[in-house]
Amino acid sequence: MATVIQKTFGEISLDTNVKGDTSSSNISELVMDGLDEDIIDPWTVVSKSAKGVDYDKLIARFGSSKIDQNLIDRIEKVTGKPAHHLLKRGIFFSHRDMHEILNSYEKKKPFFLYTGRGPSSEALHLGHLIPFVFSKWLQEVFDVPLVIQLTDDEKFLWKNLTVEEARHLAVENAKDIIACGFDVEKTFIFSDFEFIGMCPAFYQNMIRVQRGVTFNQVKGIFGFGESDCIGKISFPATQAAPSFSSSFPFIFGDKKDIPCLIPCAIDQDPYFRMTRDIAPKLGFRKPALIHSVFFPALQGAQTKMSASDPNSSVFLTDTPKQIKNKINKYAFSGGGATVEEHKETGGNCDVDISYQYLRFFMEDSDRLDEIRKDYSSGDLLTGYLKKELITILQGIVAEHQECRKFITDDIVKQFMMPRKLKFNF
Repeated sequence: MATVIQKTFGEISLDTNVKGDTSSSNISELVMDGLDEDIIDPWTVVSKSAKGVDYDKLIARFGSSKIDQNLIDRIEKVTGKPAHHLLKRGIFFSHRDMHEILNSYEKKKPFFLYTGRGPSSEALHLGHLIPFVFSKWLQEVFDVPLVIQLTDDEKFLWKNLTVEEARHLAVENAKDIIACGFDVEKTFIFSDFEFIGMCPAFYQNMIRVQRGVTFNQVKGIFGFGESDCIGKISFPATQAAPSFSSSFPFIFGDKKDIPCLIPCAIDQDPYFRMTRDIAPKLGFRKPALIHSVFFPALQGAQTKMSASDPNSSVFLTDTPKQIKNKINKYAFSGGGATVEEHKETGGNCDVDISYQYLRFFMEDSDRLDEIRKDYSSGDLLTGYLKKELITILQGIVAEHQECRKFITDDIVKQFMMPRKLKFNF
């Protein structure tokens, strides 16, 4: 079955030539049944390659721009700070209008950050940390406001959750996010269920987007089928609204033209292709984006992790023993089948999950380069590679758990209270 690449809103989106239901589960079955392209949407990530998604092809398909050394150098120049290792290693690899954000910053004009989380489990896994770790760095080096959307309404629509369960998960996920070290004076976290009803400006922008996008357009972008509930069809407007500064008058006053930069995984891009098309029609600025690659499941890079499968990842609630067991038992190895074979042919770092996880979390680039060299040559065995990863992950998770112990419900309420932040607009 061939893949159809549709032109939608002047930017590129993915659809399939299938009749009827195009739900995530259906698409997953179809791609494994013969589709010759990676399937990427906000709910499904399926790759035919053990190396994972072909990101160069994805950039061409989505119509974004690759982050090159010139852009990294420019970020370092305008901030006066070294680039984050997630940038230097190509973890954040693609962007839309990042140069426009830097132009504004150089002219002493403000911008703000927006990212989010769909709360579907009690605890985050390591992959969920990536946009928040990077957003925190961006916030610190540029000194800008950050809004974090918890889409508990989305999870109610897509998952088998009650409203009460989704609201509870939003609070628990907020605690994990706050434990990353965000500054309450510069950060606003909001739950859709709690916030939208109390902020007319936000709701009005949602409705403006809803009226400006047709059913055929949203169907073409997201692949909604006839059996999808109307809540799903209208939800993209809810995720679009935080892109506009006028949605938060208590932060930005009457300023309606403050640009937004959205750090997110590339699977969220369809929401913002839609947003970028409708924004000028509503008199708003197009949001800029900076995209990350997917954090791979322990079992391999062909799919992203699932919060519903405890063995697909390391969770922030895992004990040191659980982390050790998960890495040793489930982390896909790129090493040889035997010690002799490994020493002769070396390991494949491109598919080895332990090495891939080190790319995300080992800050020492010299040590990472040494590991790649030794593992590729066969001098470093898989067991020793896993041991190094286990030590790093145990440290990260233990530190996070220690911080989270002090995040009370009252602290969550402080972050989630609509209020003026420590900025003048």
